[in-house]
Amino acid sequence: MITAEDFLAAAARAGFNFYTGVPCSFLTPLINGVLSDARARYVGAASEGEAVAIAAGAWLAGRRTIVMCQNSGLGNAVNPLASLNAPFRIPTLFVTTWRGQPGLADEPQHELMGRITQDLLRLIELDLQNFPSTADALDDAFRKAVETIERRTTVGWVMAKGDVAETPLEQPPLALPVPGIRERFETRGQRPTREAALAAFLELAGDDAAVIATTGKSGRELFTLADRPQHLYQVGSMGGASGMALGVALNTRRRVFVLDGDGAALMKLGSFATIGAYAPDNLVHILLDNGVHDSTGGQATVSASVDFAGVALACGYAFAASCDDLAGFRAALAAVEEGPALIHFRIAPGSMAKLGRPTIGPADVADRFRAFLAA
Repeated sequence: MITAEDFLAAAARAGFNFYTGVPCSFLTPLINGVLSDARARYVGAASEGEAVAIAAGAWLAGRRTIVMCQNSGLGNAVNPLASLNAPFRIPTLFVTTWRGQPGLADEPQHELMGRITQDLLRLIELDLQNFPSTADALDDAFRKAVETIERRTTVGWVMAKGDVAETPLEQPPLALPVPGIRERFETRGQRPTREAALAAFLELAGDDAAVIATTGKSGRELFTLADRPQHLYQVGSMGGASGMALGVALNTRRRVFVLDGDGAALMKLGSFATIGAYAPDNLVHILLDNGVHDSTGGQATVSASVDFAGVALACGYAFAASCDDLAGFRAALAAVEEGPALIHFRIAPGSMAKLGRPTIGPADVADRFRAFLAA
């Protein structure tokens, strides 16, 4: 058995300085420890998949990251681990608990995952290494993990019940946000195309801002219009762009834009709450809402009945605006003084006639984006 203090000290010596995750009773000592440690940063995520995306953004901004979750939520993390971290070669130290460990009594919902946890981690090609459950194993375990992470491979550690001694929680309460400002710039006229919206965005965003585009045609159109080192075209991990942008924004002073879609935002609506709670003032969340799943044939989403600007304000955003034409979009962006800010831009369905795909691979996109943030 180790203490949370031992774990955190060894992690700090190995350069790990950013934590995110979702609690588990087995993880209570580690999460209590990191929340009580002023030297460490922990972001509580709404879901395990969101935590993976947040950590990916923090890694892009130069952090060495640890994601912690219960193995019953491992399924929520499989998608971004396989379709975000793997193609972009974004590593993390992924610590999951072993609920349902064979031979130990546990709740029935943990039995199946308890039998397959290690096999599942290997199947998605994490480097499964031993959790350091004794103090003299900590430094070697972290050294081995760092060596693997430096090769751009995610490490998996499975933590069993009792591996870490109980730790009290000394967490200051999160401050209640000041009510945000809402603006409306709607005309209810003809909506512009996404191409026109992105062209206007490129005119206004500036050369110093980081831009993360959600998976699908948003990233493809942005690449076709202008390929720049500060652009990250997310592939896979639908809904993960806003979490990734949060991880970046918390670790840079640059302005960070996330170009989101209605289907993606609905898939990870909990990210609105996380962004509102941690409140990075440099994050601008632009939601291009065409009301359909454009990449898969134009099937309708349920966004027509959703007031995304109202949702953002209810979740703690400092500013939210709604618009439906280019003049309104320009006015909304000009009105942003402090983030987190959301601009809900209703646009027309459809995409560019000559729609390209990024000709630079995801890992190279990550490399140049990371270099841009560090410059």
